[in-house]
Amino acid sequence: MTDATLDITISSLGHLGDGIAEGPDGPLFVTGGLPGDHLRVSRQGNRATILEILTPSAHRRAANSDQNHHCGGCSLQHMDEATYLAFKHDQVVRALADRGIEVPVDPILPTRPGSRRRAVLTALRAGHKVLLGYHEKGSHRLVDLVECPVLDPAILAAVPGLKKLAEPLIPRKGELRLTVLATAAGLDVAINDPVTGYEKKLIALSRLAADLDLARLAIKGEVVIEIRPPALGFGRIAVVPPPGGFTQASAAAEEDLARLTLEALGPSKKAADLFAGIGTFTFRMAPLMSVHAVEADAAALAALDKASRVPSGLKKLTFERRDLFRRPLMAAELNAFDAVAFDPPRAGAQAQAEQLALSRVKRIAAISCNPATLARDLRILLDGGYKLIRVTPVDQFLYSPHVEVVAALER
Repeated sequence: MTDATLDITISSLGHLGDGIAEGPDGPLFVTGGLPGDHLRVSRQGNRATILEILTPSAHRRAANSDQNHHCGGCSLQHMDEATYLAFKHDQVVRALADRGIEVPVDPILPTRPGSRRRAVLTALRAGHKVLLGYHEKGSHRLVDLVECPVLDPAILAAVPGLKKLAEPLIPRKGELRLTVLATAAGLDVAINDPVTGYEKKLIALSRLAADLDLARLAIKGEVVIEIRPPALGFGRIAVVPPPGGFTQASAAAEEDLARLTLEALGPSKKAADLFAGIGTFTFRMAPLMSVHAVEADAAALAALDKASRVPSGLKKLTFERRDLFRRPLMAAELNAFDAVAFDPPRAGAQAQAEQLALSRVKRIAAISCNPATLARDLRILLDGGYKLIRVTPVDQFLYSPHVEVVAALER
């Protein structure tokens, strides 16, 4: 063995799911390691790569994709189900504990394989071939998508056609980004970073999109062809998202998030939906209470506005374009509502939480894809006089270390 080759035993897991072992110079982080694994590894600084599994952990299982060790997305397939769910649950518990919040956390709500309806894929040329897939973890190397245990089968089946669509658009020295969303109407494909002069190819691309039976094709935010509106159902409302716009990754997980949000808001009459996006929660709240939706992204708000114009028996619905990071709703404004839901990006909603803590809002539903920033925001609300009623993790991002959480608070 060389100096860079070591035999180690994994003792614990890090917050990203890496195995942790004691190395000669301190902790070693090993992608794919599990507590109880005895491994031969190649060390690079404080990280190590598995060369050989000498004795496997009792918690190890065979990955259900041969691409597991290469693709940067599914980094936790090697865990058995109990270990996997416990790891994600513990992520939430530890994030709360770091902020001094000691409360029971519900069991995590699982998701099933093949349920990821949205994928951001990369295409590039490799000689005469087109590769389409995900980058390796921590690498610029692209793993060609052949199989995927998490993606909606409709996306996976479309890969050969998507390669044909991408081929004339890939820059000579660069990559092409495709956002693919599976809807009931078919696939919605949005392409960014196309080759210069792509406009000359739009007629041919429209024909190819029709041949592939896509619902919609957009390039650089502009719709090239829409054969059928790629609508998503939010309660009784159908919303067509902007090309490449944010949507929840899994329809089933979205239903769980929405149900938990409505339970947290309870029998409220007037609510605000902050960081509302295209109305994922707004339109599920609106049959039960009047809603004021606030969102910074103009395209998302336009989609929400258009969907709201269809008669559907909703309560009063208003909306506002506003950057809640720079200009949060102030306590005096919030006092007009008896309930608030907020679902910010990963950075959380610190400024907005500070104003909520000063308000008289009775009920809050806090939705987050980052337990650490959620815990920070909850600490602010608790210090402002709120009580944490319930915390529920939702496994929206299957086989990744990420976890969604809904927290219910009452004043």
